[in-house]
Amino acid sequence: MPGGLVALLDDVSVIARTAAASVDDIGVAASRAGSKAAGVVIDDAAVTPGYVTGLKPARELPIIWNITKGSLKNKLLILLPGALLLSWLLPAAIVFVLMAGGCYLAFEGAEKVMEKLGGEKHGKTLEDEIEDPVAFEKARTNGAIRTDLILSAEIMAITLNEVAAETLLTRAVVLAVVGIAITFVVYGAVALIVKMDDVGLYLAEKSSAAAQATGRFLLKAMPWLLKILSFVGTIAMLWVGGGIILHGLHELGFYGPSDTAHSIEHAVEVATGGMGGVLGWATYAAISALVGLAVGFVIAQIVHRLPTKSGRAAH
Repeated sequence: MPGGLVALLDDVSVIARTAAASVDDIGVAASRAGSKAAGVVIDDAAVTPGYVTGLKPARELPIIWNITKGSLKNKLLILLPGALLLSWLLPAAIVFVLMAGGCYLAFEGAEKVMEKLGGEKHGKTLEDEIEDPVAFEKARTNGAIRTDLILSAEIMAITLNEVAAETLLTRAVVLAVVGIAITFVVYGAVALIVKMDDVGLYLAEKSSAAAQATGRFLLKAMPWLLKILSFVGTIAMLWVGGGIILHGLHELGFYGPSDTAHSIEHAVEVATGGMGGVLGWATYAAISALVGLAVGFVIAQIVHRLPTKSGRAAH
């Protein structure tokens, strides 16, 4: 697993274990569930900076805090009770919820790939003149919270699937721990990212040559960091979405796609010796990403041809 992923998951796991230190099984379950949600976490961290990019610097942190509060409400007041009811009344439906989320991630990832290859762009931009900054800020905050609701639903579904065999109380605590931990990890990282240019500008104006050099480096690195985050977020969506789809098909009795992917993974592990573990994992992740891309492309073609109130299909 790439170093960046490991560092992010370690943060989530440490927070989860600390919150549940007195109950070992809850700590272990929270760590396992947080790791499974890695791809969605990366996508969330990659998507969110776009909602504050281009707005006044003084409003960036307040907006992120508003989105953070909205995310906590999504997870704790809407999704957590819903997930517990689902696991209690209709546990067999969890796999279908996961697959629906996997298809959504695949669709989002495929759409981004299509846009990069010259396809039509979808979603709001900052290119138009902002006539009412307050209304615009509110609209973007609400948009971010809606996006978070979808991504959070997938995180909670992945978490619930990992602890489905635990008691109702354990499931509730694990869902809460993972939800809170991931929210603060993601939006804490987002806050650091969006303020990097301000820190760089502050250091660049200092008298120290070392501070100026550091400031200039941060200013130059910011655009590249956002591009890297966007790229990693896209790959994560395709990889996680495709992996969920493969696993879901296997759970539903369609063993061929998953067994084929695991056979190729095993063949790579055997052929590459000491690096087999890493390369085998990378092979399965790549196959999952290709599956996600294929499924997402099909869904995107269908969605973009559906009539909508905005008239998107007419373009």
